[in-house]
Amino acid sequence: MENKKLQKMSVAALIISILPLATFIPVLLHITLTDGIRSVWARVNILSVFAGLTLSIICVKSRESRSAVNIISAIISSFWVLLMGGIVALALFISFVQ
Repeated sequence: MENKKLQKMSVAALIISILPLATFIPVLLHITLTDGIRSVWARVNILSVFAGLTLSIICVKSRESRSAVNIISAIISSFWVLLMGGIVALALFISFVQ
């Protein structure tokens, strides 16, 4: 029972971790989004990154539930968090330099 719950959670973590890639769909289709939609989309991406990372950590923490899907999900979510942190650090650095 517990193992099935963690398997479902690991699949959900992987899907949520990949969700920010949906941002590229409008770019590929040459669709221009309004500012409001872009800001909502950015918030959803940020929330999905942190939710995916949280779910991944919960699944990877247990030795019995550790699998390739969990590890891949954790790596993808960690990459997104590092990318967002780098963007914030670059923005702060540029604002202080100017």
